[in-house]
Amino acid sequence: MAADKKTAGDLGAWLCFEDEAGQGLRPPRGRTWGRRGHTPIVTVTSQGTHRVSIAGLLATRPGHTTRLIYRTITYHGRKNDKKGFDETDYIRLLDAAHQQLGGPIVLVWDNLNTHLSKRMRHLVQARDWLTVFQLPAHAPELNPVEAIWSHMKKSLINLTKRTIGQLTRLVKTRLKRMQYRPELLTGFLTRTGLDPRPP
Repeated sequence: MAADKKTAGDLGAWLCFEDEAGQGLRPPRGRTWGRRGHTPIVTVTSQGTHRVSIAGLLATRPGHTTRLIYRTITYHGRKNDKKGFDETDYIRLLDAAHQQLGGPIVLVWDNLNTHLSKRMRHLVQARDWLTVFQLPAHAPELNPVEAIWSHMKKSLINLTKRTIGQLTRLVKTRLKRMQYRPELLTGFLTRTGLDPRPP
């Protein structure tokens, strides 16, 4: 990670961590309050394969507010619906981040097949403002975006979502709330033990 920090510092770039997550209509498991002796039962709809896919970037730069930028894809279970993100979707997210952040980006992400594909390499090489590094294999604890997904999913535990549209709105609401809490985002970054300041 020191090389990533040095590159970001040398370029005056934003250091961005990327990850993706998904959530179906079945809520994450969790605990809730209930009257003694009466276990609360929440009926949920878990039929079908409806799902919300999310790709997010946590962007940090010394002297600037930590930022969260994300995109969602909703899969309704129809034949021609996209189930998740492809190279074009990832590059659109990065192009939007570049425009919003107004500077070069040093991107750190995992070894997902789509991230390593030949098409993705060509798309990255066509953008002189983008430098990419891979995280070590099996090291999710180094990616602060993992903590964002965990925080978001905990907030969905006690909420009933009957349709994929309701779930999509809830996911976007939770992520938007985090966008307005830069100290929370900085905390997720600190939790990894990584110091984003240039050496």
